[in-house]
Amino acid sequence: MKALQIAATGMAAQQMRVDVVSNNLANMSTTGYNARRADFADLHYEQIARPGSISATDGTILPTGVQLGMGVRPSSISVVLAQGPLVQTGGDLDVAIEGRGYLEVTLPGGASGYTRDGTLKRTGDGLIVTSEGHAVAPGITIPSDARSLAINSDGEVYAYFLNQVEPELLGQLSLVGFTNEKGLEAIGSNLFLETNASGPPVAGIAGEDGLGTLRQGYLEESSVDAVREVTELIKAQRGYELNAKVITAADQMLSATTQVR
Repeated sequence: MKALQIAATGMAAQQMRVDVVSNNLANMSTTGYNARRADFADLHYEQIARPGSISATDGTILPTGVQLGMGVRPSSISVVLAQGPLVQTGGDLDVAIEGRGYLEVTLPGGASGYTRDGTLKRTGDGLIVTSEGHAVAPGITIPSDARSLAINSDGEVYAYFLNQVEPELLGQLSLVGFTNEKGLEAIGSNLFLETNASGPPVAGIAGEDGLGTLRQGYLEESSVDAVREVTELIKAQRGYELNAKVITAADQMLSATTQVR
């Protein structure tokens, strides 16, 4: 009886759906987090009678055939790209990306990573880094005697000094875009890596070539919609229960078969 195996694939699929929903809900407060969505596809089919095959000596062709599905499989877990709400923090190194784009950071091994988490800090040497300590490209250092900072929408970083009216330009934060942002590899800590699916990074200036702008003193909150996620959780739970009932029904049918005399 194939119903047991088919229902088992359905239960596994709904379990993965619950896992994705739980990860989304767990990251409701994660800066710059975009919700994930589990996508599924049907498994291969047992061709008992192929559509279009000849069913009689007079050449009658089957219009539909008999194709028995074997269940479901996960096809992808994709990122739902959406702008999260911006919340004002007042921090001089808090930067929100309003629109498309990622900040480029240098990972410990020297490779490049990408993030939308604009919770930036400075090291003891004044280097602008992420909360995890990764240097933000292009590597801007803030002088120790700088009184305050200003970052405009283009990413230009200015420092104000005592007894100096005009600010000093320290550098410009750049943004990076990708042809297929959903193809980026998430590695945790709000970081992504380039893959063959994402395409190569295209560095640019904020506000140009389709890239977003920067807003100092703001952070992008998670784009997770709690109501939608709870709805998905209920649907996944009901789907799991229905597949479990199929297994129970198949077991009862097998039990009845063994009792035939």
